[in-house]
Amino acid sequence: MKYYEKDKATSVPVQEAVGKVLLHDITRIVPDLFKGPQFKKGHVITMPDVKVLLDMGKEHIYVTGLDNEVHENEAALCIARAATGRNIRLSEPQEGKVSLSSQIFGLLKVNVDALFELNSIQDVIFATLHNRRTVQPEEELAGTRVVPLTVPKERLETAEAVCRKYYPVIEVTPFKRCDVGVVVTGSEVFHQRIRDGFGPVVSKKFERLGSRILKKKVVSDDMEMTVTAIRDLLDNGADFIAVTGGMSVDPDDLTPAAIRAAGGRVVTYGAPVLPGAMFMLAYIGDVPVVGLPGCVMYYRTSIFDLVVPPILAGETLEREDIVRMGHGGFCANCSQCRFPACSFGK
Repeated sequence: MKYYEKDKATSVPVQEAVGKVLLHDITRIVPDLFKGPQFKKGHVITMPDVKVLLDMGKEHIYVTGLDNEVHENEAALCIARAATGRNIRLSEPQEGKVSLSSQIFGLLKVNVDALFELNSIQDVIFATLHNRRTVQPEEELAGTRVVPLTVPKERLETAEAVCRKYYPVIEVTPFKRCDVGVVVTGSEVFHQRIRDGFGPVVSKKFERLGSRILKKKVVSDDMEMTVTAIRDLLDNGADFIAVTGGMSVDPDDLTPAAIRAAGGRVVTYGAPVLPGAMFMLAYIGDVPVVGLPGCVMYYRTSIFDLVVPPILAGETLEREDIVRMGHGGFCANCSQCRFPACSFGK
């Protein structure tokens, strides 16, 4: 519910109300035909409105002026425009609110520090979905408004200055289309004792994010064979490497050592995420290399879904980024998965 400062509200003859803001709904009743607001609270009165109001028997109305004040619709639109970066569509102001929706399939990026500073300004409200969430085209991402019907121009200018300082406060980044090389480890798979169940799962996950599988290599639990497979994929133009399996501390699980031996600069081995604790992230030059534990194959949502999308959106993750995933890094394993519309990774 909106509030109004008493010194802003004034009862004036309707002839003198042109250009001022209506402080209450004015209901029109046509017997047996219509009952509803002819003019809604917040309407800026125009010259043609005067005759309509007089015909309705309204000779005086409560209004507020706009001297050094900005109407809620204009204020919300100004804040939204100042805060918004790439690939976001703004709605028309509706009862003082502007909604923001994604124009593409991509990764939502929110500058959380900027959002805090923006919402610290009196009467300014800007609410978003969680940062680093995968979003779909037309999905609503955020909404902004001001609390009163009008705000001082100086307050709006302060909000716009915060947006310029941090620009953009919110944007959607497209996913890069990567050529992904997949190395499937495991003697049982290499010798065809069992079918490869890991490769198809990882391939589908990358393809859903817009990348393609350049080539898949199946290797035994052998250090030299795994290192050779990684290097061959790099030589063939892979710009993302995923190595599946062999990530635990068992003597035969050699994937972490093989990634290091292939030239990987290890960002982390281990992540405060369940499922996904035995995860590795490394870089060979600019090429990201992920060592994926078995949970990625068995769980619908895992460490893969928290780490790979930001990388595909152009982020270079450091160990601190992985460490911060502990808060929200526990998947509740719901009977019906709703990710990303849940607490996992938030």
